[in-house]
Amino acid sequence: MVMPQDIQIDAFVSFTLAILLLFLGRGLIEIYSPLRRFSIPESVIGGLLCVLIVGLAYLILNMKISFELNARDRLLLYFFAAVGMNSDIRDLARGGRPLLILLLLAGGYIVAQNLLGMGLAGAFGLDPRAGLMMGSISLTGGVGTTMAWAPHFVDVLGITNAFELGMAGNMIGMIAACCIGGPIAAYLIKNHGVTPSGKSDLGVGAVREEQTATKVNYYGVLLALFWLNIALMLGEAIGELIKTTGLHVPSFVGCLLAGIALRNIVPHLTRRKRRLWNWNMMRSGIALISDICLGMFITMALMGLQLWQLHGSVGFIATSMTLQVLMAVFFTIFILFRLLGRDYEATVMCAGFGGISLGSTATAIANMSAVTREHGAAPRAFIVVPLVCGFFIDLVNALIIGVMAR
Repeated sequence: MVMPQDIQIDAFVSFTLAILLLFLGRGLIEIYSPLRRFSIPESVIGGLLCVLIVGLAYLILNMKISFELNARDRLLLYFFAAVGMNSDIRDLARGGRPLLILLLLAGGYIVAQNLLGMGLAGAFGLDPRAGLMMGSISLTGGVGTTMAWAPHFVDVLGITNAFELGMAGNMIGMIAACCIGGPIAAYLIKNHGVTPSGKSDLGVGAVREEQTATKVNYYGVLLALFWLNIALMLGEAIGELIKTTGLHVPSFVGCLLAGIALRNIVPHLTRRKRRLWNWNMMRSGIALISDICLGMFITMALMGLQLWQLHGSVGFIATSMTLQVLMAVFFTIFILFRLLGRDYEATVMCAGFGGISLGSTATAIANMSAVTREHGAAPRAFIVVPLVCGFFIDLVNALIIGVMAR
C-alpha cells in the first residue's frame, strides 16, 4: 500500500485561504437562493467546499492535505469577548427563565443522546460505553471534550478506537450542526406564525457590506480592539481562577464573562472620561470585528476536518449519526421551541441549540447570527445560549459522562 503524500499548508497561507473560502461561500449563497432562504452561513459553505476538495485530493490523488490553524482559537476568544461586551446585564436578568429552561432541557438531552449512542453500540456488538464517543462527548462536547476523554476510554476502558469514533462523530456532527439551524428557524417561522423581530440593530454579527447606513469609525474600531484585548487578558485571568476550583471549562467562557463585566462596570467608572469608553463610537467596530472573527473561525474549523478518518465502523457511525441528527431536530422543534415560549427569541435559540446539540457553541452562534441577519435581532438569545452552552452545559456534560462511563 502506497502511503499518502503529506502536504502541510503553513499558518499564513491557511489564514489567507480561509478568507478566500468565505468569499466563495458568499458568492454561492448569492447564486443559489435556497442557501440564503435557509440561512446557511457563508463560512459553512466555504468550509465545506474546502473539506470536499481536500477529501477528493486524498481519495483520487493520494494527497493528505492539512492546514496550520493556530489563529483559529484566538478568533473564537475575540468573538465571545465581543458577545459579552454587547450584553447589557439587564437583558441577562430578563432572560433568567429561558436560561433555566434551556439548561434543564439541555441536561436531559445529553442523557438521551448518550443512551441512544450506548444502545446502538451494544446493538452493533461494541462495548456500550463506546457509544458515549458518538454521544455527548463528541457532539455536545466537541473536539476539546473528545480529546480530553479519549485517553480514559483507551487506557482505562480498553476501547482502542475511541478517539477515531469521537473524531468521526465530531466531524459529521459539526457539518450537520451548521446545516440544520437555519432550516429549523425557517420551519418554525413559517409553520408556527412566528413574527420576526422588527429590530435591525443586530450588534454582534451585524456589520455587512450591504448595510450602507452603518458607519465604522477609525478610532471606534481602534477603541473596540483595545477593549477586546483587555477582555481577552481579563478572561484569561478569570479562566485561571475558575481552574483553581477544580472545574475545567473552555477558554472562551472567561472571555465572555470578562466582556459582560467590562460592558456593565466600566461605563460607571468612566462617566467623565468618554474618550476611554465611548460605546456609541466603538459599537460598530465591535460588531465588525466579531463578525469577521466568527466567520473565519467556522471556516478554519471546517478546514481542519479530514474525511479519511471516517474509515472503519462505518455502519455504526452512519446509523448513530443519522438517528442523532433526527433526534436533535425532533427535540428542538417539538419540545424546546414550545417550552421556550414559541416566539421569535425562542426560534433563534432553537437555531442555536441545533448547533450546540451536534457541534459546538461556535456553530450555535453562527446559526443564530445567520438567522438574525435575515429576520432581525434577538439580543436575549445571544446571552442565554452562549452562557448555557458555553459554561453550564460543559459542567453538566462532564458530570453525566463521568457517571455513564464507569
